Amino acid sequence: MLRRAIIHLLIDNRFLFNIVGFMLNDFVEFLKHLHLNKEAITLIVSMMPVFELRGGIPLAVLHFKMPILEAYFISWFGNLIPVLPIIYFLEPIRKALSHIEIINKFFTWLYARTYKKSKKVMRYGAFGLTLFVAIPLPVTGAWTGSLAAIIFDIKPRYAFPAIILGVTIAGIVVSSFISLF
Repeated sequence: MLRRAIIHLLIDNRFLFNIVGFMLNDFVEFLKHLHLNKEAITLIVSMMPVFELRGGIPLAVLHFKMPILEAYFISWFGNLIPVLPIIYFLEPIRKALSHIEIINKFFTWLYARTYKKSKKVMRYGAFGLTLFVAIPLPVTGAWTGSLAAIIFDIKPRYAFPAIILGVTIAGIVVSSFISLF
């Protein structure tokens, strides 16, 4: 039973990685047509949900041939840019727009999905948030961690440092993995 679950997880993640890879490729080509340099493209990719630092570092090192430390710091910074706006402004925006049915449905889906993905880890508060963000897998990054902080009512003064630490750890893990190539 456990073996079957692991196989399904690997197949699902491989499928997700393929989709994300195609999306990343198209997005990078779009940014190149805007005549942005490799540093700006890496920063923007690292800011985006789904890609985040987990896409920014490999893109910078493997595609743009950037030194790993430069790729790490640009991606790290880019991944953290959206965190404070999400933590402070997403919930007030959701409340203000909740009377619009499609927006209300979207946020209901988004919050339910985030809750499902993070409820086990969130028993540990900010420490759990750090661990959740530090895992370099899809849907465990700074964006989802910021949503989880809102859902589990972790105060921004605790959530932001926890997310910074999680992004730092994830960046080290991804950079270590990429350095093998």
